[in-house]
Amino acid sequence: MIEAAQCLFLERGYGATTIEAISELADVPPATLYRLFSSKSGILKALVDVSIVGDEEAVPMANRPEIRTLLAEADPRSNLVGFARITAEVNSRVAPLYRVLVSAAGSDADAAALFEELTRQRQTGQRLIARSLTRAGALRPELGERDAADLIHALMSPELYQLLVVDRHWKSERYERWLANTLADQLLARE
Repeated sequence: MIEAAQCLFLERGYGATTIEAISELADVPPATLYRLFSSKSGILKALVDVSIVGDEEAVPMANRPEIRTLLAEADPRSNLVGFARITAEVNSRVAPLYRVLVSAAGSDADAAALFEELTRQRQTGQRLIARSLTRAGALRPELGERDAADLIHALMSPELYQLLVVDRHWKSERYERWLANTLADQLLARE
């Protein structure tokens, strides 16, 4: 069902994709889709959630072992290299759907609410990075935790990934290296 929805959202767009079309392609009754996902935006949310974490386990990104390990990492540069890698991986999975979500949010109230919720979740997770750098005493002296969180939010954004990797055709590895170096340059105290 999720694969059918993804195929149709990417091919037709959110507005032109109906529950009935997803139902037909997935070969399940529409009632099953409504029972499992409640609405078309519920299907999009499930699809984006799976794309963000990379699997169907119901474990939020912030609670995943890899994230917890990075947040506990004593070396701030290693911390940022790890988060740059994860950001590149997540954005590569989410980029096509993110465009669908942004487009849908412009005309659909449920999609707009989903977009706002996902942005809040991303901000919350990225504040954890800023907090761990603050607690480690790693931030530049003139940079507070809130400013660090703002920089992380902007630099790790799907929009910047879209601009550099999708629009400007950077290789994912180049983006990942650039992101790690830029985060370190902007956030970490000089040695």
